Amino acid sequence: MRPHADRRRLAVIALVVMALIWGYNWVVMKIAVHQAPPLVFAAWRTFGGGLALLLGALILRRRIRPQFPAAFLWIGIFQTGLFIGLVSWASVAGGAGQVAMLAYTMPLWVSIIAWPVLGEKLRAMHVLALLAAFAGVALMIGPRHSIGIPEGLALGAGLSWAIGVVIAKRLQMRERVDLLNLTMWQLLFGGAGLALVAIAVPHHATVWNLSYALAVAYNIVLATALAYFLWIFVLNELPARDASMGTLANPVVGVIAAWVQLGEVPSIFEGIGMVLVLAGLALLSIAETL
Repeated sequence: MRPHADRRRLAVIALVVMALIWGYNWVVMKIAVHQAPPLVFAAWRTFGGGLALLLGALILRRRIRPQFPAAFLWIGIFQTGLFIGLVSWASVAGGAGQVAMLAYTMPLWVSIIAWPVLGEKLRAMHVLALLAAFAGVALMIGPRHSIGIPEGLALGAGLSWAIGVVIAKRLQMRERVDLLNLTMWQLLFGGAGLALVAIAVPHHATVWNLSYALAVAYNIVLATALAYFLWIFVLNELPARDASMGTLANPVVGVIAAWVQLGEVPSIFEGIGMVLVLAGLALLSIAETL
């Protein structure tokens, strides 16, 4: 198998690992934001993940200074700070599964933005995959739900992630980017911004107990440091549209985890929606082999 094909296969494996880590993290976040203000938790998670990668870079003797400071700052603002801050806030009042569904409208925004900005044209099979996947997302939201503050925050998170994806992909198309350096600095920049906002906004005290400590550890090590590094690798190997479509498996994992652990029983609409999302992912895989 050619090296390029090997790296694409690794990117697909990375998407599967990310789906498990980020999918289950919707349950973890729901538990965490009942113990701490959402922005405080988001700051701990994001800046902590950046520090974990900084430690790794020091051990490996990798580049520490930001390679492209301005671009990394904007990626950190949109793909890290705004996204994590908004989904953490939305998780306070919204159901874990429902918030996950709405946040993962990101591939739609990426597809819309990437066409004129990155020149990633949509073929017929991509359009069919998008239609199937987003019909599934719509069903998983369900007709009984209205768009309130939590839903609006989750949709805003999806849009901010998409903007960050396009900025990152555009940079990677022009320059050879150190993936560890990019991941580390987008987390540090985004985490610093979240910390400043968390300090400025009045909030209640954090309840430090075992469940919250485990949630913070899970988020710093797995859901942030590791998963964001895997995501930047995926984005480096796949078109922005296809990489983002691959993340649609994440909310399916989130809905199932919320059902098992939090008792958020999916409706018939959510069940059909999950099937359509998986069908969309299958169509995307077929499109890549044509």
